This record gives sequence, C-alpha cells and structure tokens, in this order.
Amino acid sequence: QVQLVESGGGSVQPGGSARLSCVASGIRFSFSDMNWFRQAPGKEREFVAAINWSGGGTYYADSVKGRFSVSRDSARNTVDLSMSNLKLEDTAVYYCNIMNFWGQGTQVTVSS
Repeated sequence: QVQLVESGGGSVQPGGSARLSCVASGIRFSFSDMNWFRQAPGKEREFVAAINWSGGGTYYADSVKGRFSVSRDSARNTVDLSMSNLKLEDTAVYYCNIMNFWGQGTQVTVSS
C-alpha cells in the first residue's frame, strides 16, 4: 500500500522560510517522479514543483520559481520542498504526489 506522509508545515511570516518533507512507502521510490501541489482556500489544487526519478530534473510553477527548491533523498525515501521569501499568496495546504497517490497534506500559513 502506497503511503505519502507530509510534514513541516506551520505559520511563517512574509519573507520567511519553511521546509516541507514527504516520506514515501510502499512504492519503488528510486524509480518514481515526485510532485508537490498546493491548494489555497477557495481555489483549485495547483502544481508547485516536481523532481524526476534521478533527481537530475526539477520543474517549478512560475509563481514559485527562484524561491522554492525541490530535492530528494532516495536513501530515506523522502522528497523535500524548501521554501524561501514566502508570500501571503503561498498560504495553502501542500500535498505530496506520485502518480495517482496523494498525501494528507500539510498546512502552510504565511501571515504577519
């Protein structure tokens, strides 16, 4: 059974930083592309970042490019999302995704 468990969310001031982690189990992590999505209140879920199976390719939504960084550690079956210079509009529930599997999400709230 595939399980994705996110952690690291919380409250952050504008301009601050946060780091999210997603631990995957029940899947051949080393051969899987991984994604991060987010969903803000009243909005549809949107793509944030992706990293390919080898870690050699990363992709970002224009809204986070230059501020967010995605990385993976195949030894720990984790994929991390490092977020800096956070803005109010980054407030959302962040989800880890692989194929059609989703984590439960972790809330990130950016407020002053």
